[in-house]
Amino acid sequence: MILDAARMALANLLAPETRNVFWKVLGLTILVLIVLWFALRESFIVFALPWVESFMPGTPGWAGWMALVFGIIASLGLALALALLLAPVTAVVAGFFLDDVAEVVERRDYPADAPGSPLPLGAALLGSIKFLGVVLAGNLLALLLLFVPGVNLVAFFLVNGYLLGREFFEFAAMRFRPPAEARLFRSKHRQTVFLAGLLIAAFLAVPIVNLLTPLFAAGMMVHLHKLITQKDPQFRG
Repeated sequence: MILDAARMALANLLAPETRNVFWKVLGLTILVLIVLWFALRESFIVFALPWVESFMPGTPGWAGWMALVFGIIASLGLALALALLLAPVTAVVAGFFLDDVAEVVERRDYPADAPGSPLPLGAALLGSIKFLGVVLAGNLLALLLLFVPGVNLVAFFLVNGYLLGREFFEFAAMRFRPPAEARLFRSKHRQTVFLAGLLIAAFLAVPIVNLLTPLFAAGMMVHLHKLITQKDPQFRG
């Protein structure tokens, strides 16, 4: 079931019907990451660099070597920070385009079914902000665990697998159900949703390809919600 949902989501990525949403998701994701890169870089220059320079020895030779070392460390730190911010960026971008992706998937692959209803703007915005906060907190925890041998990568996959799986599935479910029922439905099938979330986390870990995580995750969870609903008479409606 999970692999079927993932396969159909991958097929939807380059489908002609998805092309318009594809470019919007990709463009906004890249734009947000560029803004974050410059924000992080400027923050380092303004706040961290003067502090680092105050510890450099007065000898010009040593100062030059230390500046080079700290420059490399800073570049790696900025790259790591940007990588960890990719999941929150995915959450924000998905909040804008989930309904667009869902409508394309429903119209293309489930033409005989009644279409879902877009979330009200206020509820969608509030959900995206809440999701952003939860994902940021989860990835900060994962960042701390990066320094624990044997736990670091596992923490990244578990944290993002749980959070991304839960939120994307509930987003998809709330197009057809009230929020309370969507959460109950997700809770009943939490193991399946979590395993699907791990696939999203794996997609997120692939450089370049991960820029399309919002499109893949939204499509996958729309398919998974449909497939689970067909097998669950209690929530079939």
